[in-house]
Amino acid sequence: MTFTSSPIPRPAGPPASATPLRDFLAGVRNGVDPGYIVVPRSLAESMPLLWQQQLVHLIAELQHAYGHLPWPVYRVVPSRPELLVDLDEEQLAEVGCMVEIDSDGELCYRDRQGRLIEHPERHQVLVSCMDPIPRARAGQLPPTGAQSKSQPKPPQAQQQQQQQPRKPKAAPIWPTE
Repeated sequence: MTFTSSPIPRPAGPPASATPLRDFLAGVRNGVDPGYIVVPRSLAESMPLLWQQQLVHLIAELQHAYGHLPWPVYRVVPSRPELLVDLDEEQLAEVGCMVEIDSDGELCYRDRQGRLIEHPERHQVLVSCMDPIPRARAGQLPPTGAQSKSQPKPPQAQQQQQQQPRKPKAAPIWPTE
């Protein structure tokens, strides 16, 4: 065994985090809010078998660790952020707000307790919307975006995709009824 006076080499890259899930979720937009992570069942069931097996294992571990707590049944409502001033009366009622005209003829927005909402043009709320993610009964949805390791694209499909110009996606139309 030989000893050296050289320092031990440090691994390259940022240091490991003590809160990796929190750190990762802070940058994720889809299905995450400050209190919950929501994974659409139809998408999870459409993932490759190995991915599903890993998720089953993780959920089983979570249930084993915290199954003794009195978990409620959660109701998940597809929602989208909207500015308060863009809502109709039904949507205002849904989020617990009302609008009235003050003595100067200006619109005033109030919350459930009757308190005036300052700067309603900057006040964002969540309103329910049609779910853009197909239900499980529609069959499996092949993942797009990042390709899974178990289903790589053939080289000719990669070349065709690179040659085709991207078309802009149309904005979804949400029914207001």
